[in-house]
Amino acid sequence: MLKDVLEQIERRNRFLLTSHARPDGDAVGSALACCQILRSMGKDADVVLRDGVPRIYQPLPFADQVVHAQRVNGNYEAAIILECDSMQRTRLDGLENRFLINIDHHLSGRPFADVNWIDPDAVATAEMVFRLARAVKAEISPEIATCLYTALLTDTGSFMFAGTNERTFTLARELVRAGADPAQCARRVYFAHSTAKMRLLGAALSNLHREGPLAWFWVTQEQMELCDAKEEDCEGLVNYGLSIQDVEVAAFLREIPDGRFRVSLRSKGALNVAAVAESFGGGGHECASGCSLDGPLSAAVARILAKLQIGQSFH
Repeated sequence: MLKDVLEQIERRNRFLLTSHARPDGDAVGSALACCQILRSMGKDADVVLRDGVPRIYQPLPFADQVVHAQRVNGNYEAAIILECDSMQRTRLDGLENRFLINIDHHLSGRPFADVNWIDPDAVATAEMVFRLARAVKAEISPEIATCLYTALLTDTGSFMFAGTNERTFTLARELVRAGADPAQCARRVYFAHSTAKMRLLGAALSNLHREGPLAWFWVTQEQMELCDAKEEDCEGLVNYGLSIQDVEVAAFLREIPDGRFRVSLRSKGALNVAAVAESFGGGGHECASGCSLDGPLSAAVARILAKLQIGQSFH
């Protein structure tokens, strides 16, 4: 609960903040904002991310202060882990035996830490960070508002995912009033793609398949290399499958160097893809989730399609 988190923050002075590997907008924006809120309270705080800040989020305020490291170094009194269902999802070494505070809004959230604040009713972890700021009467500066608005924008799928409600737009309004520029935030996220990502999109869509309300496509490691694409260039590609008329669920598979496949799942709301992802050890939102599967490609596709078709409730 929030009060437990506040109590532990009050007791300590040095904090590490982190989130999951391959961080998305909510992970980055929430961590950056929470760090600044702690600093405004007179605390020492650092953001450490195993994979660093993806290129499209590097223009965010304070992003240049993020420590890109594989191991936690420093005499931190507590680690605040945002948007994770386990310590392992951070892929950071050195978190063991530290006091952990878990702040998460996913349905798949798990109470793995010493203190856990999990609120699946929150539309994004950014909403929870905003509530924390209000509770400690911290000023929401234009820079903090920009981080939180970007987190909110991306984690709601530009306010399209199920769960977006009146409270979501109330929060967006508060952040804009605090100084976030919604047009600029959107441009930085949606109109700043790399050439490699556009080439990768073409390669992915060349593998597009459709069966009724299901769409699925993939990219191989060879295609990634031919396009000179990075891991972060795959973010959001799954949405192109979901954008097809009458498609209710889309799956995007990306081969990683060890031969396994990372799977991104999206739904328009008729199917809970978080439950599908959880069955493979992943998790996420009802309408946006992910997991990993062993290869080869044909086996990974067959496994995910079988689970999606069993779970179909939109015929």
